[in-house]
Amino acid sequence: MTQSASAKSDQVVGVIGLGYVGLPLAIAFARAGRKTIGIDIDPRKVASLSAGQSYILDVESSDVAALTGNGLFSATLDYDALRGVDAIFICVPTPYDAMRAPDLSYIRDTAEGILPRLGKGQLIVLQSTTYPGTTEEIVLPILERSGLKAGVDFDLAFSPERIDPGRRDFDVRNTPKVVGGLTPGATERASILLSAIGAPIHPVSSPRAAEMTKLLENIFRSVNIAMVNELARLCERMNIDIWEVINAAKTKPYGFMAFTPSAGVGGHCIGVDPYYLSWKAREYDFYTRFIELAAEVNQSMPFHVIGLVEEALSRVSVPMLGAKILILGVAFKRDVDDARNSPAERVMELLMKRGALVSFHDPYVSRFTVGGDVFHREVKSLLSAPLSAEALREAHCVVIVTGHKTVDYRLVVANARAVVDCCNATEFVGMDRSKVVRLGDGTRA
Repeated sequence: MTQSASAKSDQVVGVIGLGYVGLPLAIAFARAGRKTIGIDIDPRKVASLSAGQSYILDVESSDVAALTGNGLFSATLDYDALRGVDAIFICVPTPYDAMRAPDLSYIRDTAEGILPRLGKGQLIVLQSTTYPGTTEEIVLPILERSGLKAGVDFDLAFSPERIDPGRRDFDVRNTPKVVGGLTPGATERASILLSAIGAPIHPVSSPRAAEMTKLLENIFRSVNIAMVNELARLCERMNIDIWEVINAAKTKPYGFMAFTPSAGVGGHCIGVDPYYLSWKAREYDFYTRFIELAAEVNQSMPFHVIGLVEEALSRVSVPMLGAKILILGVAFKRDVDDARNSPAERVMELLMKRGALVSFHDPYVSRFTVGGDVFHREVKSLLSAPLSAEALREAHCVVIVTGHKTVDYRLVVANARAVVDCCNATEFVGMDRSKVVRLGDGTRA
């Protein structure tokens, strides 16, 4: 196939899935002058975007309104809008099921939606994070049921998303893009098109190499987070402050990358991706013990937090049963509104199971749902409570799971009876912190 089409500024781009990955990509293409059609199955998202309103912090409503107004961007529920587009990017979720097995239903459904609209000359790029082989084993057979052949009639490639929500120095437009096509021509087409948004391009030999690249990046983080989480628990026993140790270690200008302990891992990638690779590895009679051990450590951290809460409650002579616990921060990371797979969910479920009365405050997340699993069968949907001195005084213990910068931690420490700090958010409050139990701080009395 010819690659010239990918370089043309009048080409039309389709983006399926307008979430934290797809919407920034679609807006980036539109800002680069490519007419972009976004498709999503959620009518609320489509209505919001059509009205010029963004629902993602990393995408400004002003950009959506301007690009919608000048016709460079539109959102729709209708897959028929894909007819005649030059390129289609698949940016749909790839969760796991209750047994930690990959759930590729969104990818399959999307490919089935493209199938009757697939046209000659189109470029299809999968961006959803998944195990090596998905592009060739799942997407390719579905698309070739059209009678069209990949590499001859259409092109197929994989380019992993690298979005880090809340980050300001790197976004979809300047973070290097890894691209692996089914053929060299597909790699070139996808590379040329993605370079239009400003991103540096790193081509690799195949979709499988590109798929593995994304997993390596996130498993690297998972393993290192697990290591520091384990060391944090060791430091608690050894009368050492892990936060002091980390600050000292990161003064080394080489050979060390600072990771910090937490109540667990969350978001779509770090907590999910290791299980994708471990599941796929079993097909090859290979067991990823190191990766699974890291996941085990990280999954255990909410249980450790419960022990810290029990310690904090004992200091104020309050039993867990009936204790009022205020959770600060349920987003999976600081200063974002994404609460997917947040460790706060498990922490809250475990507290509820033990009879605690749980509420939460998060400046970015207005509603948070917990339960519906073995840890807490009843599903509960909670609304973010206002944060005030009175609310802090009413709680028997405040648990800081996610340390949003906008929260006044001086107010928290000054008014709370007891505090469990899972992320060192209280480090610089500049006051007596004797009531604070910090994860990883073995120097506490």
